[in-house]
Amino acid sequence: MTDKSKVFVYPKDVSAFGFDWGKLSLTVAPEVNGAERFSGGVVDLPSGKGHTRHNHPGAEEIIFVISGHGEQMVEDEQGNPVVERVGPGCTIYVPESRFHSTLNTGDGPMQLFVVYSPAGPELGLRELPDFKLLPPGGSH
Repeated sequence: MTDKSKVFVYPKDVSAFGFDWGKLSLTVAPEVNGAERFSGGVVDLPSGKGHTRHNHPGAEEIIFVISGHGEQMVEDEQGNPVVERVGPGCTIYVPESRFHSTLNTGDGPMQLFVVYSPAGPELGLRELPDFKLLPPGGSH
């Protein structure tokens, strides 16, 4: 349920999308607090896990590495994969509809903050076969 007064939101305060590769806690989105032009949240990836090659048709994405280390792939305009090692403080820009993937190659967890513009692509994740809705305050 949308609560437009929710301007300070921690990942533990919202339900999370759980997957075999980790989880996404949407902390800003139309359905969370009425955001109109973008959505975003915190992604937690356990060591050795990651989300496979995918894209978000019609949307751009920003990925910011909060903690941990990994390999980020973003395809170039010709569809060739470009892979870089990334760590805390790195911002990754994923152009509209571009395929990308992230893999945690570190010994510990990797945490990202992701932003989608316009909002919406993240809702398609609910259709994935390994999707589980985790209640607020749910397990990590």
